[in-house]
Amino acid sequence: MNQNIRNFGIVAHIDHGKSTLADRFLELTRTINPKKMQPQFLDMMELEREKGITIKLQPVRMEYKGYVLNMIDTPGHVDFTYEVSRSLAAIEGVILLVDVLKGIQAQTLMNLELARKEGLVIIPVINKIDLIGDDELRLADVVNEVAGLLGVDKEEIITISAKSGANVEKVLETVIEKIPAPERNAAAPLRALIFDFQYDSFKGIIAYFRVREGTIKRGDEIFMINSATRAQAKEVGWFRPDRFPREQIESGEIGYVVLGIKEPDRVRIGDTITFYEGCQKIEHLPGYKEPKAVVFVGIFPENADDWALLRDALMKLRLSDPSLSFKPESKSALGRGFLCGFLGLLHAEIVIERLKREFSLELMTSAPSVCYLLEFEGGKEEMVCSVMDWPDESRIKIAKEQFCDLKIIVPMKFLGNTLELIERRQPNIHHLSADKALLSCEMPFRELMANFYDKLKSATQGYGSMDYHFLDWRRSDLVKLEVLVLGKLEEALSTIVPRERAFQEGRAVVEKLKGIFPPQLFPVPLQAKIGGNIIARETVRARRKDVTAPLYGGDVTRKRKLLEKQKKGKKKLRNRAVLRVPQTVLWKMFRTE
Repeated sequence: MNQNIRNFGIVAHIDHGKSTLADRFLELTRTINPKKMQPQFLDMMELEREKGITIKLQPVRMEYKGYVLNMIDTPGHVDFTYEVSRSLAAIEGVILLVDVLKGIQAQTLMNLELARKEGLVIIPVINKIDLIGDDELRLADVVNEVAGLLGVDKEEIITISAKSGANVEKVLETVIEKIPAPERNAAAPLRALIFDFQYDSFKGIIAYFRVREGTIKRGDEIFMINSATRAQAKEVGWFRPDRFPREQIESGEIGYVVLGIKEPDRVRIGDTITFYEGCQKIEHLPGYKEPKAVVFVGIFPENADDWALLRDALMKLRLSDPSLSFKPESKSALGRGFLCGFLGLLHAEIVIERLKREFSLELMTSAPSVCYLLEFEGGKEEMVCSVMDWPDESRIKIAKEQFCDLKIIVPMKFLGNTLELIERRQPNIHHLSADKALLSCEMPFRELMANFYDKLKSATQGYGSMDYHFLDWRRSDLVKLEVLVLGKLEEALSTIVPRERAFQEGRAVVEKLKGIFPPQLFPVPLQAKIGGNIIARETVRARRKDVTAPLYGGDVTRKRKLLEKQKKGKKKLRNRAVLRVPQTVLWKMFRTE
C-alpha cells in the first residue's frame, strides 16, 4: 500500500497561485463534491478568504489513478514561513510554483532553501501562462531563470494555468513519477511526528501527524515523549479535507488523532507520538527549531474581567501557531494584559483579528515594537521589548538595536523607486538578468518593521519582494517619542526613534494622526514630545452644527448669541471629555494604507 502513497506540498511566493492549483487538484481527483466546490477551498478561515491569502497550512488526502496523494497547502507570506517549515518535515517532495508574470521572488528563494535543507524532491512549475498570451519570449525568460536556479533542464519545467486547468494533470503525474514513496516500517514501534494542532470545543486537542514507523489505531494508549503527556487515541483518521475517521493510520501516512485533552499547555508541536507501553525505550524524532519573535505588541482586554478569557484564547491559538509567544504584563494606562511576540506585522494583525472574531474579545493594543538592548551605569544590561517599558533617558548609558541583512528582488523598471527607499543604506546591486536586479544592504530591523514591506509593494506595484536575516546588535542613539491626545499621554502610540530624526518623525506622526482621527464636537490637539519638550502639534477641527440655520431674520445679535452659546458648550464638553483612540485608528497608524 505504501508504494502507492505520495506525500507532497505546494510552496511559492505569496499570490503565485498555490490555492488555485490546490482547487484544480481537488477537482481532478474528485475529492470534493462539485456542488460544494468553491474558490480557495482549502482556506478554511473566513479571514483567509477576506484577505485572499493562506494563513494556516492545510493537509488533504486525494486518490488518483490508484495512488494516494497526501498534499499540504502552505502560506506564502514571509510572516508565516514557520508554517511552511513544519509542513516540509512531514513530506518527501514539493511543487515549487512560480508566477510567469513576476518570476522568481524572495520568498521563492527562501522556500527553496527550506526544501533543500529537508532533502526534498523539487518539481518546478510555472503558473499563469494564460495571462501572457503569445508572449513566448517572456515565458522563455522565466523558464531559463527557474532552470538556472534549480540546475535542471528546461524540459523538466512544467508550464500550467491553474485558473483554466491547462496542463495541471501533468503536474499530478509528475508528482507520482518523481516523488518517492515513504519508507514502510509497520512492524517497528510507533513513532509519529506532530506538525500541527487544532482545538475543538467538544473533542479537545486534535493532533495532525505523519507516521514515520508503526501503526496507530483507535483506542491505543499513546504517549508524547517531549511533553511527557499520556493520552488515548479516541479517534484517528485522514483529511478529505474534513476529518474522515478510520480504524488505523499506517506508516508513511498523514492523519489526525483526537487526544481528548482540554489543557493546551500539555502538548507541543514537533513532539513524537509513541505507545505508552515501552515509551522509555523509544527515541524521539527530530522536532522543529523554535521560532524567535521579532515584533512585540501589548494586548489588553477592554473589560478587566476578560483577562482570563484572553489568556485561554492565546493558549488555544498557540496550539496551532507556536510562533506566537506571550507573557503577562500590567500597565497603569491599559491595565492587565499580555506582551505578545510575533514574526511580523501581518502576523500580529491576523492574530489580533482572530482573537476578536473567534473568541468575541474587545481588545486594546500598544504600538508594535522590536527589542532593544540597553546598558546602564555599572554595566547592567536589560532587554526591552515594549515601548512602555523604556526607562528614563538619564538612566541609559548605551542603547543597541538589531541590524539585519536585507535582500530585495525587483524588476529593472522599478529599480529607481526601490533605491529611494534604501538610498541611505548604500545598497549593493547585482543584476540577476536583463530585467531583474537583486539589492542587498544592512538595515536596522526597527526600520524594516515600520511598514517597509508595504512601502516596497507600493513602490514596485506589487512586483518587488524581500527577505532578511538578523546580523548583530549595534549601538544607536535612540529616544522615546510620545504622543499626547487632548493633553493625555497615549502610550499605545509611543515609538522609539533615532534622535537625529526625532523632529521629522514627530511631525509625521501627528500629521498622519490628524488625517485619520475621527472629528469630535470640540477641537482635539495632537502633540508629539520627547522628554519634556513638545516638538510638533496639529489640531483636529471640531464638527460644527449650524445653530443659526433656524433663524429667519432679525438683528445680527441673535446670530452672535447662538454662536457664543455653542462656543461655551464646546468648551464645557472639552473640559469633561475623556477620549480613547479607536483600535481602527491605531492599526491605520501602524500600517501604510
